[in-house]
Parts: sequence; C-alpha cells; structure tokens
Amino acid sequence: MKNLVRELRGEKGLSQQALGDALGVSRQTIISIENGKYDPSLPLAFKIARQFGMPIEEIFDDEA
Repeated sequence: MKNLVRELRGEKGLSQQALGDALGVSRQTIISIENGKYDPSLPLAFKIARQFGMPIEEIFDDEA
C-alpha cells in the first residue's frame, strides 16, 4: 500500500526511531510501512493519522 509516512515524518523532522517510539512500535516496523512492505493494522493506522493530524485516507492509498 502506498503511503506518505516517510514524507510526513521528514516534514516533522522525526527519525524513524522517534516515530516508532511515539507510536509504540519498532523502528523496523516504521521502515517496513514506509517501504510498503507492511500494511499497518487499523489501530496503528489511526495512531499514525493522529500523529500527523490527518485523515487515514490522506496518508494511505490502497488504490496504488
């Protein structure tokens, strides 16, 4: 699934580790999400959306 996590994280100046810590997941999980190798669970997707103050559908694109 295509997503904007890497771009949004960069705009906020967060490292992968810092974002993972804020979301309660590992740095490796953030890497996998950013690379499109792992689709987050719905609760994690909501956490990501809240972290960036955006709706889920603006961050994740299931049509790509």
